[in-house]
Amino acid sequence: MSIEAHIVTPDASKAADWHKRAFDASEQSRVLLPNGRAMAVALHLCGDTFHVSSEFADWSILSPLSVDGTATILQLNSPDASALWQRALAAGAEVRPPVARQLWGRTAWSTDRSIRHRWNIAQKVPDVSASEIEAAAAPIYSYPFS
Repeated sequence: MSIEAHIVTPDASKAADWHKRAFDASEQSRVLLPNGRAMAVALHLCGDTFHVSSEFADWSILSPLSVDGTATILQLNSPDASALWQRALAAGAEVRPPVARQLWGRTAWSTDRSIRHRWNIAQKVPDVSASEIEAAAAPIYSYPFS
């Protein structure tokens, strides 16, 4: 068994091109519709495959732009997160939120492109135990969620 992410974007071709520039993803395949629009593009990144698909609102296949947000964050773990981050910035990534060491022990950055999919770029820092994470998270997440 395996799992592959499919992320929906307004335009799969443009999104695939951005992922190639930002993360050095390589294209495995592309499915074109009769009108020339890309239905989906399979990309290879970090030894795995993920797919970027075009939005099809008539079938309720919607991008984050259409739902005004995203429920998905994809994380790239890198031994040199700073170099990967610079590459993503050069491709047009935006900082969301500012770079910081996270309570779970990894330095993470989020990119939020015009397609609104989030990519965290992380680099492992010293191990942090579950109890240390819980203690650090308690004051941050102690408010009631709606």
